[in-house]
Amino acid sequence: MRTTLGLFQNVQRLDLVWNNIILLTQDSLTANVVRSFNLTIIFNPTDVIRVDGRVNLALKKNPDNEKWQISRWLDESNF
Repeated sequence: MRTTLGLFQNVQRLDLVWNNIILLTQDSLTANVVRSFNLTIIFNPTDVIRVDGRVNLALKKNPDNEKWQISRWLDESNF
């Protein structure tokens, strides 16, 4: 958590763009989504990091309130 906090405090800008859904399997209470993304981290104008990757998400639906929640986030990027 501290590492993530430090990242947010030390960047000028973070851009996350979600791209195509590569795989989607779903039933009434669970879903698995694999989706690609582009992440740009700008520390300053001369220090920019770009990451192209994908994430594998497992979702569960709460039967009481019908809301989906992420139960697993697996970063499949090569960074």
